[in-house]
This record gives sequence, structure tokens and C-alpha cells, in this order.
Amino acid sequence: MTSVKSPGAKQIEAALAVLSAAGHTGITPPILQPADVFLDLIGEDIRRRLFLTNGSDGADLCLRPDFTIPVCRQHLETGPAGRLAAYSYHGPVFRQRVEGLGEIPQIGAESLGRTDLEAADADMLDLSVKALGAFGVTKLDIRIGDETLFVAVLAGLNLPTVWQRRLRDLFGETDKLASAIRRMAGTDAASDDSRDVRLGFLSALEGADPKAAHAVVEDLLSIAGISAVGGRTPSEIADRFLEQAALASGTGADPKAAETLRKYLAIEGPASEAVDALEAFAREAGLDLAQPIASFKARLAAMAERGLKVADMTFAADFGRRLDYYSGFVFEIHSASAQSGGQLVGGGRYDRLVKLLGADTDVPAIGFSLWLDRIAALPSSQQTSGASA
Repeated sequence: MTSVKSPGAKQIEAALAVLSAAGHTGITPPILQPADVFLDLIGEDIRRRLFLTNGSDGADLCLRPDFTIPVCRQHLETGPAGRLAAYSYHGPVFRQRVEGLGEIPQIGAESLGRTDLEAADADMLDLSVKALGAFGVTKLDIRIGDETLFVAVLAGLNLPTVWQRRLRDLFGETDKLASAIRRMAGTDAASDDSRDVRLGFLSALEGADPKAAHAVVEDLLSIAGISAVGGRTPSEIADRFLEQAALASGTGADPKAAETLRKYLAIEGPASEAVDALEAFAREAGLDLAQPIASFKARLAAMAERGLKVADMTFAADFGRRLDYYSGFVFEIHSASAQSGGQLVGGGRYDRLVKLLGADTDVPAIGFSLWLDRIAALPSSQQTSGASA
């Protein structure tokens, strides 16, 4: 079996030294993790690619598909959730692939507890650039996005809760999000599968009393002997069925709001011009986006202060990450001079994750991962041993 490609040991040591110098303590979370945590908290795409197994006690386990959740679990187990902490890691994650091995070597860093959000965002993006520099990768294509802006647009449109939740869940899944918006506009009848699903179980729930419908779903699951699916309880599954029934029936369809969303998601260009574009959109749409735009502007200023070239970055309003726990600023970095088969760095903010894992309150957090197999696949001219950021 062909081994996984990875950069040289000296380069990896140099990158880890960059993270250590920035105050990130190295940790190594266990490879085996409780499967239900990941089934609940990662995106549908990655959920299908888990390597699943069982413990001797029957517990459902999975091979670690990412580092962020295990790092946050270890953070919770070792002290107060809201404390300032900075971690780094190096090791494999495991995701099933159509081609190639499912063992993917990564290096990364996580920062938890910082309340100076925009400065923390800028610091972590800057740190990822410096870590790439340790591998001699200096010609970069940086793309940024912000789910906070998208959520603010959804809230300003006063959409029904079921639609806000559905659209937010799909943010970052471009094709699926576009399809959902067409359905909300009532213009996706030809390709929409709602007519089919309405012939089945969902049609029986449309317009039903919520409590009665809830009881029906829970009873059916009980009869089938199902206590949980994908980490969700029967009550949570029933809620999902009711949401799907409302979406299938077109409840809350709003063509005008759908068109506004399309205009927002089409915003893309140099990050240095994004503030003007966002303010122009807000005026035209009649939406109050002052707070998220001010935060976005402050983040760009913090990046510029750290020497990052904002004018060379691309902002895309429709850019989000496919891991469900991301909740705000996101970024990815590609090589500007070579095709690597995907992003070299992916990262972003996940302020809700620590609470979802058991903390009493949200904890501000941001992190990133370097895909070492993709870095190793770059031409040798992109990997000068010992190069600095």
C-alpha cells in the first residue's frame, strides 16, 4: 500500500516551531473518538466519510476525522471552559476517500477564550501564513468569508424560523443552498423533489397539529426500536421531520427575500473593496448590517496591521466551511503558483462548539489546519527546506 505523502521532518519541525513561538502548546488527542459527537457536530459530507467501529463495551467509536473537536474536548476535560488557551497538533485525521488513502496528515492550531475577536482572527490567519512559510510556500491565494454576515441577512429578511435554520445549515454548500433558495422562491418545481416526498410520510405531517405529529414520529421510532439516529434523540428526529414537512409544503415561501439572498451571495471580489460592496447591498436591500460590517472592517484593519495584503485576498459572500460547527469568519489558502488538488489551509471561527460539547456558555474560538499531503504534492520549488514566512 502506498504511504501517505508528507513534507520532510525538518520542515514539519520548523512549522511546529512557528506555532510554538506564537504560544501554542502541542497536544495529541486520542485517535479513537466517540462517534456520536461527530455525527452531531460535523457536516453531512464528512459524516458520510467517517471510519466507524465499536468498543468492547458496545460504544460507537470513530477514527478522528478532524482535530478541532478532539482538541476542544480535551480543553474541557483539563480546566475551566472559558480560560485562555492556545494549542497546536500534528498527526493524521481519517476520512474515507474515493481515491487514495483515508489517512491525512495535518498540522494545526487552535485559540480559545480570546475576546478580542477581530485581532484573534487576524493573528490566526497570519500564523497560518507563517506556518506555510516554513514549507517554502509563500505565493498564496487567500479566500475569506463570514457566516455572521449571512446570518444577519437572514435575520433582517424576517424569514420563518424553519427557513432560517435550513438556509444556515446549507451555508457553504453552494449548490444545495441555491436549490433551497429556489424552492423558497417557488421557482424550483421542475427539479424540486418536494412533490415526491409529499406523497409519503411528510405529506401526512403537513398542517398537522405539531404535538400530535411529534407523538406520531416518536411512536413510529419506538415501534421500530430506534432510540437514536446520527446521535439525535427521537424528539430531535421528530422536530426534523416537522421542519422537512414545512419546507416540502413551501410554507413561508418568499420570492422577494430569495432574490435579496441571491444578490448578497453573488458579492465577490478583492477583500479591500468588500466593505463598500456590503454597505451598498445593505442600503439597496434596506437591511441593518451595521454591526457585522463594522466587525468585518475591523478584522481587515487588523490583518493589514500584521502585514497581510488585504487587497490580494478574495472575499466571497457565499464562502463557508462544510463543517457544521463553524460560526463566523472563515478562510482558506491555496498555492497561487501551483495546483495542489485542494486547499493547503482551512480554518475559521467556531464560537458555539465548546458549549455544544458541554460548556455552560459559548467560548470564542478560532483555528486552522494545514493539509500536509497537499503541501507535499506541490512542486519542489514551492518547498524550500528551512524557508521562513
